Amino acid sequence: ARRSPASGTAISCASASASQNMASAPAMATTLAPGGTLRAGINTANYLLVVPGSGDKDEQALEGVAPSLARELARRLGLDVRFVPFPSPKALADAADRDVWDVGFLGVDPSRAGAIAFSAPYAEIPATYVVRGGAGPTNPEDVDRAGVRIASVAGAAFDLWLSRNIRLAEVVRAPTMDVAFELFQSGKADVLAGLKDRLMADAPKVAEAKVLEGQFMAVQQGAGVPRSLGDNAAEFLRDFIEDAKSSGLVASLL
Repeated sequence: ARRSPASGTAISCASASASQNMASAPAMATTLAPGGTLRAGINTANYLLVVPGSGDKDEQALEGVAPSLARELARRLGLDVRFVPFPSPKALADAADRDVWDVGFLGVDPSRAGAIAFSAPYAEIPATYVVRGGAGPTNPEDVDRAGVRIASVAGAAFDLWLSRNIRLAEVVRAPTMDVAFELFQSGKADVLAGLKDRLMADAPKVAEAKVLEGQFMAVQQGAGVPRSLGDNAAEFLRDFIEDAKSSGLVASLL
C-alpha cells in the first residue's frame, strides 16, 4: 500500500552559481558514478520521503522525495539510476566506505560527516516523543529525567541527537521503528522517540498515548557522497541540491 507523501518542511535558499554549475552535469558523470550507473542509497525506513512503488518488493519502483531526487540527478548526468535500499539510516551510513552506493539520501549529522560529504539539507522533519497519559512528561524538555526509558531507533538522526543530549533518562535502542514501537507498546519503554508524522500514526494504537507538542530536534534531510569520490563530486551534489531547492523541485515533491 502507498504511504502518505512527506509533510516535512522544504528548506529554501541556494547559491547563485548552482544553476550555472548544473550545465556541466554530463561531464561529471564518471566522477560521481564511476561504474556508469548512478547507485542511489535509499533509507526505506523513512516513510515520509520514500514510498513503495507499484509493488512493495520491487526496490527499483520506489517513489517519493528521495527516489525522485535521485532520478532527477541521474537524468542530468545522462545516466541510469539504480536504487540501493537500506532498512535504516545507520545501515546506509555504515556502508559509505564499502563502494555500494554513489549518492545517499539520509539525515545530515556530524557523526556521519567523517565518511560522507553532505549537501546542505533540503528539508527538515520534526522529531518528538509519544508518552502515556497521566503523570508523564508534558513537553519534550521534560523527558530527560531519571527513571525514564526512551525507546529509539539505533543510528537514526534523532537517535544520534539523543546520544549527545540525553543525560538522565535511559535510551533503549531498537533496530527499527517498528521494534521501538513494540518496546513502548509492551511497557518496556516509557516514551517513544521518532519523527512526528510517524508518531502521529502510531500513538492511537496505544491506550491513552499522546504525541507531545513541539519537538526535541528537527532531522535535517540531505544527500551525500562517500568522501572517497572526492571534492568535485561533493561540490556537484551540493550544487544539485541547491538548484533543486531554488527551482521549486523539492517543494513540489514535498
